[in-house]
Amino acid sequence: MKAVLLVAEKEIHEGIRNRWVVAATLLLAALALTLTFLGAAPAGRVGVGALEVVVVSLSSLSVFLLPLIALLLSHDAVVGEMERGTLLLLLTYPLARWQVLLGKFLGQVAILALATVLGYGAAAAALVASGAQIAPDGWWAFGYMIGSSVLLGAAFVALGTLASTLVRDRGAAAGIAVGLWLLLVLLWDMGLLGLLVADQGEHLSGSVVDALLLLNPADAYRLFNLAGLADVRSLTGMAAMGGESGLSPSLLLAALVAWALLPLAAAAALFSRREL
Repeated sequence: MKAVLLVAEKEIHEGIRNRWVVAATLLLAALALTLTFLGAAPAGRVGVGALEVVVVSLSSLSVFLLPLIALLLSHDAVVGEMERGTLLLLLTYPLARWQVLLGKFLGQVAILALATVLGYGAAAAALVASGAQIAPDGWWAFGYMIGSSVLLGAAFVALGTLASTLVRDRGAAAGIAVGLWLLLVLLWDMGLLGLLVADQGEHLSGSVVDALLLLNPADAYRLFNLAGLADVRSLTGMAAMGGESGLSPSLLLAALVAWALLPLAAAAALFSRREL
């Protein structure tokens, strides 16, 4: 485990030196603060707490932004090291290939978690400083959102790592990363909606729809955050869908964990057999 942590530490140091990682943290903070003060203004008029409104806004932001940041971090985890010639040097140390891959994964998830906690934490701190009254349920919802956001990022880091083990060119890895983002963040829900409209409730049962939602980590994240708390549920139509489905919060959380572990395991299996 020490070897894995050393690789993770190396990845964190390299990530912190990259200006775009700092820029991503500042971007998250700036957008979170903007959404906080724009979204919290009508909170008293709609009868919900200010932090619950912020949770809805930040959850919607996270679905689009965190997967993109995660894929930018991880798409060249393997192929980038190969092109720079540093992977062979790294493997001259007493490290197994799976240790290198796991260390890089943990380091990148740690960078993403740091950016998320600092960026979104700034929004919560600003809300407290403004004198807003926040109920305990609001803090629980905010904590759930932070934790599940890190899991969402971890899922896309794992997918980006898998893409990086499949190709021998950084450009191809970047293309796969963009394709994954478009498919899972933008196109999946549009296709599912079109399928439901075309079916008109004749063939697709609720369990089939639930399974299709679980096949997308972005949808699992949306449902987990927007359907778990009563005050949050009242703010969004997506939560109403989640409330009628058979997907419990624990199942949705397990789906996010599976999306983080299974692609990483597949990447480790492929990397162990890859010729360098």
